[in-house]
Amino acid sequence: MRRRAALAAGFAVTCALPLGRSGRAQGGGWSPDRPIRFVVPFPAGGATDVWSRMVGDAMAAELGQPVVIENRSGAGGMVGSEAAAKAAPDGHTLLFTISPFIQSPVVFRRWPYQPLEDFAPVGKLGTTPLPFCIRPEIPARTLPEFVAFARGKDLSFGSYAAGSTGHAMAQLLSDHDKLGMTHIAYRGEAPMLTDILGGRIACGFHSMTAAGDYIRGGRLRALACLGRSGIPSLPRVPTFVSLGYPAAFATAGFIGLFAPSRVPAAAQARLAEVFAGVVANGAFQRRLLEIDTIPGWLGPEAFRAEIAHQLKEWSDLAAAMNLTVDG
Repeated sequence: MRRRAALAAGFAVTCALPLGRSGRAQGGGWSPDRPIRFVVPFPAGGATDVWSRMVGDAMAAELGQPVVIENRSGAGGMVGSEAAAKAAPDGHTLLFTISPFIQSPVVFRRWPYQPLEDFAPVGKLGTTPLPFCIRPEIPARTLPEFVAFARGKDLSFGSYAAGSTGHAMAQLLSDHDKLGMTHIAYRGEAPMLTDILGGRIACGFHSMTAAGDYIRGGRLRALACLGRSGIPSLPRVPTFVSLGYPAAFATAGFIGLFAPSRVPAAAQARLAEVFAGVVANGAFQRRLLEIDTIPGWLGPEAFRAEIAHQLKEWSDLAAAMNLTVDG
């Protein structure tokens, strides 16, 4: 309850944030005439849901229409993403998502949408370091200690989506250190978090947005994190690459907003303008950093180029690992 209250307070503060001039309409142009819908392809309570509500509240205040969050989970985020791709291209239905947007189709070998053809990037919010977490009753306080403990044991790791960064990196860790762990896929971070706290799985990658309170409270133990910059609130947690793991563990995903590609250019431009103003706001950035989310705005074209680059990298990694998912 305390965590939910804190998040609710954060949303209220975000909603009240005044935007800078970059978020104001310059003259005429498109504006919404009814509520905007953010399709979030993961369940409520996870990190993507939290970020979407922060952004939605702030954008609603500027656009003059409420933003409604619709959680549509399944198939590693592909169910919700496909629904958003097929929505009426009028600017009133958008997709708020993370890296499985480009990852899940690769490992499922099923493409219900084409990320670069069916969607127009509105902008990138930023990224967040993902820590590898274990249950605190496991007698390991460092990653090498966990590796020594896990060898020869029948352990399971969870992922917030089949084919996600959390899936691939935990599998890569298991393969690299010959742990033989079993993968259990969830339909989002919230149910995975419930099971690791309940002792039904041993470990997995979590976001600080959803799991940070549990890590700081001692109910989860973070041993190392992806990326190169570390976790702002947990500077003693090392990165995998600093421990000598391969460069693949330096991966950093994205958090972003997309529109169906046939949305009129004026609507895309207005949405990008308002989103940019939200991310540029100092109070909003401080709120993100409080939940270990690193602001990193990219506009539509730069974000598109980054997505294309990450899609190529991910496809190569999945092929090298023979990472596939049935279903």
